[in-house]
Amino acid sequence: MIKAINLQKAYKQETVLDLPELEIKKGEVFGLVGNNGAGKTTFFSLVLDLIRATKGNVTINEIPVAKSEEWKEITGAYIDESFTIGYLTPDEYFGFIGELREMNANDVSSYLSTFEEFFHDEILGKKKFIRDLSKGNQKKVGIVGALMGNLELVVLDEPFANLDPTSQFKLRKIIKDISSDQGKTFLISSHNLDNITDVCERIVILEKGKIVKDVPKTENTLAELEAFFTGEEKVSGFHDKI
Repeated sequence: MIKAINLQKAYKQETVLDLPELEIKKGEVFGLVGNNGAGKTTFFSLVLDLIRATKGNVTINEIPVAKSEEWKEITGAYIDESFTIGYLTPDEYFGFIGELREMNANDVSSYLSTFEEFFHDEILGKKKFIRDLSKGNQKKVGIVGALMGNLELVVLDEPFANLDPTSQFKLRKIIKDISSDQGKTFLISSHNLDNITDVCERIVILEKGKIVKDVPKTENTLAELEAFFTGEEKVSGFHDKI
C-alpha cells in the first residue's frame, strides 16, 4: 500500500532520513520505534506530504503523495495538536471532520458513541475548546478524529503519549479491533515498547535515519527490542537489517 523508494531528507549537509526501499502492505499494523532524532516523525511527515523529500518518493496505493491529493480521501492522521482546531469544541471538531468525510450528523453521533469508554465522559458536551483540554484529552480528540470515515490508512505519531495507563490499554484495544474488523493499515510510532509490540504485527527500528531492524512480531519481540535499546547482547533470532 505504501512504498518509499530511495527516500532521503536532508537539512543542509545532514541527512536525517535515508530509506533505500520500504514497503508497507495493505492491512498491516506497522510500528516504528527509535530514539529521539531517529527520523520517525520525518518519515511520517513525508508520507503525509507535510515536507518534501530531498530525494526519492513515497506512494500510497501507487499515488505519488507529492504530486496528487487523491490519497487524502483514504488517509487519516494525527501527528500533533496542529492536526486539530484548538478554537473549536470537540463536538464542533468532530462535526467538521464528519462533513469532510461525507458523514451526516447521525453517522457522526453513531461513530462517537463507540468511543464512550475511551472518552471517559470528559470530551463531548463539555463546551470546552480543544485547546483548553488536558494534553491527554487533546490526544484523544486527535486520534478519534483521525479514525473517522471510510479510510484505508491511519498514521499515528506517539498516540500513547500523555494518556493515562487505562486510556493506553483502551487505545490498544481500539487499534486492534479496527485492524481486525475493518482491515485498515496503521502506521504507528511510540517510545513505549510494550504498547507498540502489543498492537503492531511488524516493527521497524530507525537509528540516525536508517533502518537497522525490520522484523515481524513474535512472542520474543518485546525482549528483543529491550535488548537492542539497552545495548545488551542480541537475543537469538533478532538479526540486523541487511
